[in-house]
This record gives sequence, C-alpha cells and structure tokens, in this order.
Amino acid sequence: MKTKFAGDAERIKHILEAIEYIEHAIKNHSELSFINDHTTVNACIYKYSIIGEATNCINRNLLAGYFYPWHQVKSFRNFVLHEYHAVKMNVIWNTSVKSLPELKKVMLNIQSDHFSSN
Repeated sequence: MKTKFAGDAERIKHILEAIEYIEHAIKNHSELSFINDHTTVNACIYKYSIIGEATNCINRNLLAGYFYPWHQVKSFRNFVLHEYHAVKMNVIWNTSVKSLPELKKVMLNIQSDHFSSN
C-alpha cells in the first residue's frame, strides 16, 4: 500500500542511491567478470529501472533546466524492462562505466541547486 507521494527531492535521492549501488557493485569487476556475474548484472538492471522510473517522475520543467539526454534515461529503463530478452550485458557495463558518472554529476547539481537543505 502506498503511504505517500515521493516528491522530486526524494526521487533524486533514489536515483543517487541507485547510482551509488551500481558504482559499488561494479568497482572490483572487469567487463568480463561483470558479464559473468549474473547476480550483479541483474541487481544493476533493477537499479536502472529505479533510475529510469524516478527520472520519469521528476518535474519535467526542473529537468529541462539541465542539459542532459533525459529521454535516454527513460528509454533505457523501458528497454531493460520491456525488451529484456535483447539486453546485451556489455551495454549494461558500458552504461555503468561511461554514462552514470555524468548522470550522477547532473543529479548532484540538481540536488544542490534546489534541495540543498534536505
């Protein structure tokens, strides 16, 4: 049962927590060891679903103030959930290594600019 509505600040917190989880999960992996660690891959995919869903729920006007390909975050979430059979594990790895640092930076900027008292 849903007890409360998660606002933008809470959604950003969820995104940052998911990013930190992924960072921690992959830090001792090479691409090959990651791909062969199905538990870690699946946990990361779940965290990507949180990132995409939370991003989709944040006020669009707030996100529009920050240059980032927001549609890619949402599309990636849809892809891993709805096209699960076509997901390539190296794409999960590359996204984790190459794309997440920039998303984290933007989310931290949003949090700092708008929700620093939280």
